[in-house]
Amino acid sequence: MLTLVATLELPDWWMCAGYVRSIVWEENRYERPDIDIVYFDPIDLSEVTEKRHEGQLRRLSDIPWSVKNQARMHLINGLPPYKSAKDAILQFPETVTSIGVTKRPDFELYLPYGANDFADRIIRPTPLFQIGTARHSIFQRRVIEKGWQDDPGLHICT
Repeated sequence: MLTLVATLELPDWWMCAGYVRSIVWEENRYERPDIDIVYFDPIDLSEVTEKRHEGQLRRLSDIPWSVKNQARMHLINGLPPYKSAKDAILQFPETVTSIGVTKRPDFELYLPYGANDFADRIIRPTPLFQIGTARHSIFQRRVIEKGWQDDPGLHICT
């Protein structure tokens, strides 16, 4: 998959979030999510460009892809502008969703909150989504939507 994405030559790109988490956990209980690709291009903020990249990937592999330019996502998320794709990943809702992998040209893994929550299967909010923040309800909703509270192998830390 990384090699396919690399053919697009996107600036500052990362495969990230749920798909990567499910691979780390070797998780087969849930349907695999789409493959999230984030990149950072402050020059071209067009959603049309993102859709074109998704189409290119779908022609190479019949998998659901989501390609998002993080240079424009602050407009949608109501947050200050991100500085890079890594900065965006850092601000995902859960520590175990804040994971990225790339190959530009070398393989690189980005775990801004470390590997412990992955190893211990802990669902924990990142600082932006912790109790007492305006975004904590988003974290709580995601736990319910994904059915994590019903999985005895996971530990939810609010």
